[in-house]
Amino acid sequence: MTQPTALPRALPTGAPAASGMRFYLTTHKRHWLRWTDVPLFLKSEHWDRAIKWDEARGPYAVDSGGFMELKDKGTWTRPPRQYVDDLRRIWEHVGPYDWAAPQDWMCEEAIIEGGWFGGQYFVGTHLSVAEHQRRTVENFLELRSLAPDLRIAPVIQGRRVPDYERCVELYEKAGVDLQREPVVGLGSVCRLQSTREGAAIVTAMAAHGFKLHGFGFKILGLERVGHLLASADSAAWSSHARRRPPRPGHTHKNCANCIDYALNWRERVIRAIPTHHQMLLTDRSAA
Repeated sequence: MTQPTALPRALPTGAPAASGMRFYLTTHKRHWLRWTDVPLFLKSEHWDRAIKWDEARGPYAVDSGGFMELKDKGTWTRPPRQYVDDLRRIWEHVGPYDWAAPQDWMCEEAIIEGGWFGGQYFVGTHLSVAEHQRRTVENFLELRSLAPDLRIAPVIQGRRVPDYERCVELYEKAGVDLQREPVVGLGSVCRLQSTREGAAIVTAMAAHGFKLHGFGFKILGLERVGHLLASADSAAWSSHARRRPPRPGHTHKNCANCIDYALNWRERVIRAIPTHHQMLLTDRSAA
């Protein structure tokens, strides 16, 4: 296994986007935590069989792996207490993370209805959007009760703007002040991020004053609404690299698992995020 090559950078390794947004590289390579201080985003399951633990050099956040869990199984199979135990073990061995996602319930049509979408098969939960939202809030409350010290972030779920507003109300009724939360995840917008509907969802939630995290945001989505997010993550660099020849001097078939490619891609993404803040959010606030 080779170390990453030294890369010329116009930005320091861990530099945020010009808008102040923290952009995490999503990866399944947990040893990257000792190779770079760039913010990384990893699934909790990547440590399930860990024998050697890599102490983090820089910031990182932990995903619960909910999309694949619901896609393949249609429900959560890891009990909340086990998930909390896993998060605590990561915290103690790797170092304090920025935050961890709850075991939330995405509301995309594929997750709920099931069937073939984009060449992938989804078993389907066959529940309503409202039930997914109820379970998302319920799980967050349980996790925070079990481990109030572990920086578990609430996630807002829905399919359209009114759905997200109703999810906000569920948190309010449960006594959770989302405006005071350090991070509020914005779920189920990954496939809508570059669309008008996706921009409307981000804008509506940002208007509440939430410090939003956008899951799975790509360049087009970040160009459009990145200035409204406090943070975002993406694994799009890997699929981008898979369709291209390797970087000069690299001997692997492609750079889909290459930290050099990932770091260079991240810099291009950062430069694409608008620095202005006077778009729809400002207009709505002044109304």
